[in-house]
Amino acid sequence: MDLVEITPRLYMLRFSIGQAYVWRDDTELTLIDAGWVGSAPEIESALRGAGLDPSRIRRIVLTHCHRDHVGSAQELADRFGAEILAHALDAPVIRGELPVPEPDLLDWELPLYEHGLTVPEAPPTRVDREVADGEELGFGDGAVVVHTPGHTAGSIAVHLPRHGVLFTGDTVATDQGVTFGVFHVDRAEAMTSLGRLAELRPSVLCCGHGEPVTAEATEQLTKAAAG
Repeated sequence: MDLVEITPRLYMLRFSIGQAYVWRDDTELTLIDAGWVGSAPEIESALRGAGLDPSRIRRIVLTHCHRDHVGSAQELADRFGAEILAHALDAPVIRGELPVPEPDLLDWELPLYEHGLTVPEAPPTRVDREVADGEELGFGDGAVVVHTPGHTAGSIAVHLPRHGVLFTGDTVATDQGVTFGVFHVDRAEAMTSLGRLAELRPSVLCCGHGEPVTAEATEQLTKAAAG
């Protein structure tokens, strides 16, 4: 696992499948997603290696209920006293009260999906705070929830308008440019959500899969939303 600095306050934790992000405020850290189950020691080590104190993790925001995003959330939260946040529609899945919804796969997505199942299944994970569209999250000088249903019912993006940063979860991917994501439960709804994200006009785009975009992010996102 690698930790990559994107901006002086933003870092990416890169796993062999997918990634999570770290936002640094003056006295605390926020994780956007939590990688695979069992990754907590590596995440802690990576943070320390970058001069970041993992005991300052105050919250872990889960963009949706999939295993490569939820995996280490509770272990990290238990270690450092962090709060776990997720949308109310995905919270029961994250807690293990409901099954993970099956995506509506296109034929070409099948081998990719099967490869993704090699990631260990996430254990039932507590959600301390259920969030909703437009809710402020208490970090990043005014980070807000953007409900982006379609990938899952409770998928969210996190927008930091004062910094131009947008965490998209898996609604968006970056594979040779900004593209529509894969493995959606409702593809049409996810495309509508993509259009909503483009309207936010970010300057930095952080997706669940693929490299962050720091140049022409709005232009690329708008093009992807146009189909």
